[in-house]
Amino acid sequence: MPCTDADFAYLRSIVYEHSANALDSSRDYLFESRLQQFLHSTGLRTLENLVEALRKWPDPAVKRYIAEAMTINETSFFRDRAPFEVLRFDLLPPLIRRRSSLRRLRFWSGACSTGQEVYSLAMLLLEFFPELCDWQLEILGTDISREVIARARAGRYMRMEVNRGLPARFLIKYFRRVGDEWEVIPELRRMCRFHQRNLGNGPMLLERYDGVLLRNVMSYFSSEARQRLLLNIHRLLARDGFLILGSDEQPDPLGVFQSVVTRGTRYNIPLQYP
Repeated sequence: MPCTDADFAYLRSIVYEHSANALDSSRDYLFESRLQQFLHSTGLRTLENLVEALRKWPDPAVKRYIAEAMTINETSFFRDRAPFEVLRFDLLPPLIRRRSSLRRLRFWSGACSTGQEVYSLAMLLLEFFPELCDWQLEILGTDISREVIARARAGRYMRMEVNRGLPARFLIKYFRRVGDEWEVIPELRRMCRFHQRNLGNGPMLLERYDGVLLRNVMSYFSSEARQRLLLNIHRLLARDGFLILGSDEQPDPLGVFQSVVTRGTRYNIPLQYP
């Protein structure tokens, strides 16, 4: 028998419980394709068998795997050029001047997928701000999926991936050819670190960051989860730092961020708590 509406509702509840990702029923078809390999590896064969097994023996590890498998991992180098233009011309120059005595910058890319956004920011810093050559630079990338974090750490990309948004001169300068793949050079890799982390309901970071990129993520969260995440980001963001969301995403009206629109895109600066 095919999965019933109740079966899909149960699977969606697992995803929400472990990631705060509120899936719409119109995406139920993705369970079949995203979990196919897992079903074969466990011998369960069908989604109906998986749901039946979980109802009897609700294995937390299996539930976490389902939540990770259903996350969206769409990304590319320098995705949506406008935010990187704003970083280069509007946000980074004054931030660098303000940090000239400290000589340290720290950024966080949430839901970084396979790492292209993290490495894009690293290339931007090295390419256009040579005065940072002896600064302490750190870019953290996090994602709920173990699989994509492993790929981000490896820093290796197929031809199809480097052809999406990466300028040819950056490919030559910041990557080296390894067989059929392109690998990030050590100088770039040293600036970047990657950790598995759940934005929806996992423990929050403790470090303070000068800038946070959290693009095209919150639209999948419930209103409660979005507000909780924004308040946590406000807590860890430097008072003169910035938050960049997706082009269609705006902070909920919490009164802790002010939106600024420039160069056809929006960024957000933290305000003090009311």
